Amino acid sequence: MPLTRERKGKCRCREKSRERNVGAAPRLTLKPGRERSLLRRHPWIFSGAIAEVRGAPQSGDTVDVRAADGHFLAWAAYSPASQIRARVWSFDEAEIPGPDLFERRIGAALDLRRAAVPPETTNALRLVHGESDGLPGLVADRYADTLVVQILSAGCERWRDALIAILRERSGCARIHERSDTEGRELEGLSASAGLIAGTAVDGPLEIVEHGIRYEVDVAAGQKTGFYLDQRDNRARVGLLAEGREALNGFSYTGGFALCALAGGARSVLSIDSSAPALELAKRNLALNGLEADRAEWLEADVFGALRGLRTEDRQFDLVVLDPPKFAPTPKDAERAARGYKDINLNALKLLRRGGLLATFSCSGGVSPELFQKILAGAA
Repeated sequence: MPLTRERKGKCRCREKSRERNVGAAPRLTLKPGRERSLLRRHPWIFSGAIAEVRGAPQSGDTVDVRAADGHFLAWAAYSPASQIRARVWSFDEAEIPGPDLFERRIGAALDLRRAAVPPETTNALRLVHGESDGLPGLVADRYADTLVVQILSAGCERWRDALIAILRERSGCARIHERSDTEGRELEGLSASAGLIAGTAVDGPLEIVEHGIRYEVDVAAGQKTGFYLDQRDNRARVGLLAEGREALNGFSYTGGFALCALAGGARSVLSIDSSAPALELAKRNLALNGLEADRAEWLEADVFGALRGLRTEDRQFDLVVLDPPKFAPTPKDAERAARGYKDINLNALKLLRRGGLLATFSCSGGVSPELFQKILAGAA
C-alpha cells in the first residue's frame, strides 16, 4: 500500500480560518544570550531561559518567542508542566502553526520515507519522527495497513484532531492505533492515552515483512509501538554476518535479530529474554518463516545472570548480539547505566570464540556515543 494516495481536496480537518488570532498570541521573552540555541535551530526552550511570559498561555497554546531585544525567534507550543517549556513549530514568522503547516510537514515526511525506503524492503517503518520532521512530539509508525501514533507533547495534544485527520488521509492506512502511554507524556503534564482511534480493529497481532522475513507484531501491548523499527538496517547486517556461526541473541524480544541470523545461515541461535510472551511470539515468528526449529534455542531468563551462567558452562559463540532496553533515560542515570553496560558486554566478550563478533547497542538517551565507546573499551 502506498504511503500517499491521490488527494481529492483539502483535508477535512481544514478550517476556514486559522483558529487563532496570531496578533494576540501569548509571548515568551528570553533572557539575554539565551536565544543562541534557537539561532542554531535547536527546537527546545527550557524554563530557565525564559525571562517573561505574557498573555497567560495554556498547555499546548502557540506562543510568540522573542529575544531580549524583542526580535522574533520562533513560533512554539507552550508546555507549563515541562522543563522543556516550549517546543518550536517554526522559525519563520510567516509560517503560522496550524493545519496548513502540519499537512505540509506530514506530506514531506511521508514523501521522504517513500523515497528512502523502497516498498520491497519493508511495509513497516517510521513515517513521522517528531522534531526531525518539524513536528515536535509526534511519532507515526506504519505496520502494513495500520498506523500507530504517539502524541507526546502538549502542542501535539492541542492539535490532536487535526494531526490525526491529516495522518489518516495522507497515509492511506485502514486504521490508527494510539500508543501515547509513555513517561514522556507525564513530563508534559498529560495523562496516558492508548487504543484504537480510527478504523476497524483487527483480532490478534499484525503481520509485517522486513527484508523478506515475516513478523507478527502486537501494536496494542508490545514494546515501543510494537517493534524496534530503528534496528531494521542492523538486523539485515547481522543476517549478512551470521553464516556458519553459532550466535547468541541477548534481550531478544520477539526474535528480530535471531530470525535474521537464522535466515542468513547461522548454525544455531540462542535467544535470551525475560519476557515469556515475547519469546512465545518469537517462536511463532520462527514457524511463520519456515525456519528450522532445531537451530533455535530459547531461554526465559534475566540476561545479566544468564550470561554469567553461560560462562560457568563454558559455552562459546561466534556472534553475540546485545540489544538491551533503555538503561539511562537521562544523563543523571548514566553512572548506573554504565555499570550495567559494562557488565553485559564484559560477559558477552568472554563468551566469544577467537575471531568472533559482538554487535552491541545502546538506546539510552543519557549515554552519549563517546561514553558508550569508553564503556566498551573498559569491558574489553
